Amino acid sequence: MNRSESKYFHTARRMDEALITLLEKKDLEYITVKEICETAGVNRSTFYLHYETISDLVDEAAGMINEKFLSYFPRGSENFASRMESGEEQQLILITREYLLPYLRFVRDNRKIYRAAFRNPESMQSHARYKELKNQILLPILTRFRVPAPCQPYYIAYYIEGIAAIIREWLAQDCADEVEMILDIIIWCVGADKAADRSAGPEQPLSP
Repeated sequence: MNRSESKYFHTARRMDEALITLLEKKDLEYITVKEICETAGVNRSTFYLHYETISDLVDEAAGMINEKFLSYFPRGSENFASRMESGEEQQLILITREYLLPYLRFVRDNRKIYRAAFRNPESMQSHARYKELKNQILLPILTRFRVPAPCQPYYIAYYIEGIAAIIREWLAQDCADEVEMILDIIIWCVGADKAADRSAGPEQPLSP
């Protein structure tokens, strides 16, 4: 990357961060190009050099977030979906230290992004990501574990909303508590029923 390309990239990242900062405080439809430029410290002509509309900036910011998120995971983690059909069932368990530690570290290091996402799920494409997670990961896992189809939406709701509630509370404390503590809480909450002697019902495939 030459000097001009580096400057262009740096300016784009400043506008990504400016958008995320503004989304913490207000809904996307009320954010203006002027506010983005003032927050990023650039002029309007610079904005339009990079984007045609704010929607273009939103798309770029979402891509930047995804790149940062994947960088927190070990190499090979992105191939998880390929294990859906042929991998061992034990490899399909998501509530493990292997997956939770990098996820929680990303939340802690990028809490501004998560606060913006909880406030503006549509503009941060949270619903699209949830749908992708549901269709490409969670439903195939539940099917592999032979969870009856009528039960699957309830498992998914418990898994997604339960963890999201813990993350929201952690964010409300500005992620002051240690990652290890939050990890243990999630594992305990999702897998706590394994401590009981269950006589019926499918095993919880999303817990350790």
